This record gives sequence, C-alpha cells and structure tokens, in this order.
Amino acid sequence: MSPRAGLDLNIILGAATEIVDTDGVYSLTLATLAKKLKIRPPSLYNHVDGLQGLQRDLAIYGLEELYKRMSQAAIGRSKDEAVHAISQAYISFARDHPGLYEATLWANADFYSTALENISSKIMDLVVRVLNAYELNDEESIHASRGLRSILHGFASLEQKKAFGIPIDIDVSITLLIDTFLAGIHKIKSQK
Repeated sequence: MSPRAGLDLNIILGAATEIVDTDGVYSLTLATLAKKLKIRPPSLYNHVDGLQGLQRDLAIYGLEELYKRMSQAAIGRSKDEAVHAISQAYISFARDHPGLYEATLWANADFYSTALENISSKIMDLVVRVLNAYELNDEESIHASRGLRSILHGFASLEQKKAFGIPIDIDVSITLLIDTFLAGIHKIKSQK
C-alpha cells in the first residue's frame, strides 16, 4: 500500500501533538490519530512503526522543538541572562505544549534510537555551553546541568498538575528559583 498523497511524518506528528496537548499523552492511539487525520489506522504504518514508534517519533519531535526554543533563547546572551533565557524557553515550551512536553519524557531506554540520543545530547551540550561561561570544570558542569534540569522539570510538572494554588505570580517564583540556582553557581566559582 502506498502512502496517502500529502501525508508525511511532520503532518502526523503535528496532529499527534494536537491530540496530546488537548487530551493528554495517554489519549494518543493509532485509532485516535487516524480519526483526526481522516484516514484508516493501517495507513499510519506507512509512516510510523506502530504505537511505540509513534511515541518515539513524538518524543524526538518534542525534544527538537525544545532544543530550537532553548538555542534561540541563548543567542546573544551569556551567564545569568542566558540561564534565565533558556529556563524561560523550557518553561514556555511546557506551558505551550503540555502533552508534547510530557511525551518528551518517553525518551528512555525503551524508546532508544540514534535520533533520540542525538537530540538529547544537543540539549545537554547547549546547557553545558551556557554553564561553561562560569568556568566550571567538566564534573561541576554536569552536576549543574542536572540541577537545572531538575529545577525546570519539577517546576513545569508541578505547574501542569496545577499544584501552585496560592494566587501569587508563578513567573516570579521561577525567576527567584533560577536566581537561587545561579547564586549557588556563583558560590562554586568564588570558592575556586
């Protein structure tokens, strides 16, 4: 069976993104995607390797979008300004695409692919390059990168679950949280 004219992986992933952003990651099935695209489910197999292949492709797609946003945010900035910019890009991505953000978390051993490894490495390298401005050694850069990711993921996840119920500006909260992280980076640097 030949692929439907005009249907390609980007169109499929765009439709899948709409589904997961609207109804959550667990609503994505080949049947729901085929219905949205107005095709029969078997037609999807011309483009994706079943549901697990679709999930892997969606994780890659999401990580690529996250990387684009973070790398664009970093352009022309350094040190604290760059860290705040990439952090805001991360949080904005999670807010704009809650389901796609959650789909990026499928990036694990069960979904391994070279493409997934490559985009994950690009994001890590971007964060390490931003943190290199603080003259951290290699090990300190890895620890700091892990710390920043933990802060951003934790904040984004709690926000998605509507866990911040107190009516105080959460944008101020994330800014203060990143400022606190940066104070720790400055302390590490000053102890050298």
